[in-house]
Amino acid sequence: MLVPVRRIVTGHDDKGRSLVISDEISPHLKENSIQPNRGLTDLWRTFNYPPDNDGAQDAAATEVVLNPPNNGTVFRFFQIPPESASQGMGWEQRQAQHEEVFKGMGASHNRDADARHPGMHRTDTVDYIVLLQGVVTLLLDEGEVDLRPMDVVVQRGTNHAWTNRGSEPAVLAGVLMDAVSRS
Repeated sequence: MLVPVRRIVTGHDDKGRSLVISDEISPHLKENSIQPNRGLTDLWRTFNYPPDNDGAQDAAATEVVLNPPNNGTVFRFFQIPPESASQGMGWEQRQAQHEEVFKGMGASHNRDADARHPGMHRTDTVDYIVLLQGVVTLLLDEGEVDLRPMDVVVQRGTNHAWTNRGSEPAVLAGVLMDAVSRS
């Protein structure tokens, strides 16, 4: 089960005064049915730069997919289950499982099926990632980094995967921004 995320959205009334537009658990989530305790909870999206602060519409009320809109951003929480949930699965089974996970996020094209981990992928984004709870390891083509709560990763369009070698789901917050990649 994904950790519920309370989302408070502010805005303006017709006189320009600030107010709360909504205060609720975000309804914009995609829990992965293939791999329990894995999924995304979208909190907000922008669709251009600079973003538009007018109106009261819910900018996250769109399909929950991995990539942000062209020239936009997505702010989300994401959850990574412990690797022990896949223990006993062979390489081919794990590859198939991750293919389904990425397909469910509309991101099969981002996946690197020939990499060292079945979850390796690359997006044309700059991502600000903060580990909120649990433990997780960032895998890169060359090397890996263990993270603890409140560690921050600035992910710049590189091939990567997240692996949770702990015993509880890891919860991360991320802002993904559409970017130009030349490599």
